[in-house]
Amino acid sequence: MAVKLRLMRMGKKKQPTYRVVAADARSPRDGRFIEIVGTYQPRQDPSVIEIDNDKAVAWLRKGAQPTERVEKLLKISGAWEDFTGAKPDIPPAPAPTPNKGYTPPQPAKAAAPAEEAAEEEVADDTADDAAEAAAEEAPAEDAADEAAPEGDDA
Repeated sequence: MAVKLRLMRMGKKKQPTYRVVAADARSPRDGRFIEIVGTYQPRQDPSVIEIDNDKAVAWLRKGAQPTERVEKLLKISGAWEDFTGAKPDIPPAPAPTPNKGYTPPQPAKAAAPAEEAAEEEVADDTADDAAEAAAEEAPAEDAADEAAPEGDDA
């Protein structure tokens, strides 16, 4: 006889509670069972899991196969750890994912000497351009000043 550890639905309509039972694999979900191993109340906040670890481990050692959901509940209650002898697989906290298009600020780094020299040249070029523009405008203003007095004499 193949035995499974599975959930048996109890409770009112739209208010489920479950029993964790050891049952024949061929029996229906809410049908005949061999033994009650625990209860699971998912609607509570936080959900309530009450499992008799000794009974669960005994059934697992006899060869009972848990369903996926019951296996997760056994891991939470610690019965799975007792059965396998391994520490529970606790996944590491997920790293926060950066937003698309957002780059977090980087720590300031010292500029390389070549970069500093290039920045100084750019600053010198802008200063030279401003001086040249001022020099070009100055003679034009002098010529305009000289032309105006001649017009007053006539």
